[in-house]
Order: sequence, then C-alpha cells, then structure tokens
Amino acid sequence: MSYSEEILHFETAFRSPAPHRKTIGSSANRIVHFGFHSVPPSLNGIPGGNTHQYDRQIRENQYFDYPVIIPQNARTYHSGIILFHGLNERSWAKYIPWAEFLANHTGKPVILFPIAFHMNRGPADWSNPRVMAELVTKRKSLPENRGAMSFANAALSQRLTDLPDRFFWSGLQTVSDITGLVKNIRNGDHPLFYKNAAIDLFGYSIGAFLAEILLMANPGRLFSDSRLFIFCGGSIFSQMFGVSKLIMDTPAYNRLLQFYCSEWPAIYGKSKSGNLSPDDSLIKAFSAMIRPDLFKTERESFFARAKNRISGIALQKDQVMPYSGIRACMGDETTNECIELIDFPFDYTHEIPFPDHGKVDKKQTKEAMNKVLVKGAAFLS
Repeated sequence: MSYSEEILHFETAFRSPAPHRKTIGSSANRIVHFGFHSVPPSLNGIPGGNTHQYDRQIRENQYFDYPVIIPQNARTYHSGIILFHGLNERSWAKYIPWAEFLANHTGKPVILFPIAFHMNRGPADWSNPRVMAELVTKRKSLPENRGAMSFANAALSQRLTDLPDRFFWSGLQTVSDITGLVKNIRNGDHPLFYKNAAIDLFGYSIGAFLAEILLMANPGRLFSDSRLFIFCGGSIFSQMFGVSKLIMDTPAYNRLLQFYCSEWPAIYGKSKSGNLSPDDSLIKAFSAMIRPDLFKTERESFFARAKNRISGIALQKDQVMPYSGIRACMGDETTNECIELIDFPFDYTHEIPFPDHGKVDKKQTKEAMNKVLVKGAAFLS
C-alpha cells in the first residue's frame, strides 16, 4: 500500500460513523477514540489567563475525542507512546501512517493527542474557506504580508496577531491535559493500560517543543523516565521560522517573535517566586526555551543530563525548525549525540517531509519515512 493509499484508508476510517472501535490497516490495528474533558488553566502572576473569555467558551476545545492506534497483540499494555503534532494542524491524516508504523514496530498503543485549539479542538469555521474569505482578504491587505497568506493559516494568524500570549496558554492547557491523562494511566484508570504504565513521547515540529518542556518541567514527576524522539523539531523558539501558507503569515510571525523574545522575559521577570506554584517549573521551562541566552546554563545542563532519553532526526532543508536552532537549544555536544541530521533525495519541506505527488518517486518517499520511523521505533521500544 502506497503512502497516499494509506492516508486515504485511514482518513476513511476516521470519518466512518460506524462503531466506536474500528479495525483498520493491513495489520488489523485498531483505532479507538476516547473522550476527554479539558479545563482551561489559570495561573497567578502571569497575565492573560483570565482575559481570553472567547477562547474559554469554545466547546470543541474542552470536550473532544483523541484517537489511539492499538496493535493487536494484547488488550492491556504496560507502556505507550504519545505523538504530538505540529502547529496549525487540522487533520491527523499525515500522522496516522506514522502512528501505525510505531504501533506495529514497538507493540505499544500510540496516542494521538491534539494540542489545544488544534485538530478537532477548534471550530470547523477556522478551516472553512468560505467563512475565512473575508479574513483572508483583510490580512492580504497588511503591508507586511508577502505571499504567505492562505485560507489554511488565516484563523491562527489572526488569533496570534490579536493575542500572541495565546501560544503560551494553548501550550499550558495542553500540558495540563497531558498531565491529567498520564496521571490517569499511572493510576490504572485508563482501560488500555496497566497501572504505572510507562509513557514515552514522539514530537514533531512544535510538538517536539512541547515535549521538551514536558521533560524539562516534569510536572508531578510523571516524565522522569520518559523517552523522547524528535522529528523536524527541537529548536530554540527564537530560531524557528513559522512563516508558511500552512502555518502562519508574516505579521503573525513577527508579532509572536517580538512578544516572546522581547516582551515575555519582562512579564516573566515580574512574577514573584512561589506565586506560580505548582506551575513554576512549567513557566521556567517555557522561558528557558525562548532565547539561547535565557537560562542557558540550566537548559543545556538539563539536556546533557537527559541525553540518554532523547533521540531524533533533523532534516537538512528544514527551514521552519533548522538544525542550528537545535544546537542553540541543546548545545553542540548534546545535539551531536542525540540528533542525526539527514537529507532526502527529493524535494520536501518541513510541513510536508514525505510529499506525495507525481514529481516524487513514491518508493523514495516510503523509504525516507521508514528510515525516520525505524529509528524512532527502535529508540521507543
């Protein structure tokens, strides 16, 4: 089955109105959807948490399902993998073949957990071209916009331009959700897992950034032994380049960069020590991932200590999450030990690392994907 055929097959399974549990794929893996209730977080000492009243009323972000790819070798598992997606994603189609490969080759369930306001956690209007038409026209008229405006990125671009701290609060809500999910798993309250099951992470793009913060902050000491495999991610925030028709437009990127690289350190600096408990570690970890010069010693020391739990692959032509940004984040020595820099023999981008069109040999695309996922599965097994 080709990569495109796999995606079509899995998209059909996701859309199917049939049973809650679905059998899919040539290996008879199952996709099972579980319901989740997310509560928007609130922190003292950091502005913004109680001002996004519109966001707090988005029901899709609070009540949603997350899919799990389950290998057919057991009913209950001693370990699992959480896969984190990229920024401005609205469909799991790209990730389902990855998750199935990981499930097949590790024998572990792979949880596809949506970041707050992404995937099925946002209103359908955000990805509806007819609804977005007026907003696209408005943003195209901005003098800074130079060709990166699209229906796909209009909603996120406007939301981040209006309130750039949404990036932080979305991440914080996701961390809170993941912490709650892993607590349930460890307590034996999840039907797929035995009590105290081990949970590892696979992070792509901004999902790798989120996963790094989870490991560094280690909320509730839930991730002390978790391993992380990074693909097309791991960069320090200031060296990410998010301008893309599939991610965000230029004004949104410029506003986000200005806010977090210039304004955020002052906001964080005004918060009183102990006032953010029990989330001080999350704020500190997030702040350490913004600029190379902020908390440099603490950040690089963490990655040096955690290097045996981190592995990954970076792509030479990745312009969104450049290899230089990973070095700026982890330090040269740790990056050399943990992250392999490779290239593919075909045209690709960060957003579409495994393109599926007539200009690319499908066999080469499949081999490239397998190369990445074989290493990921071996590390997470």
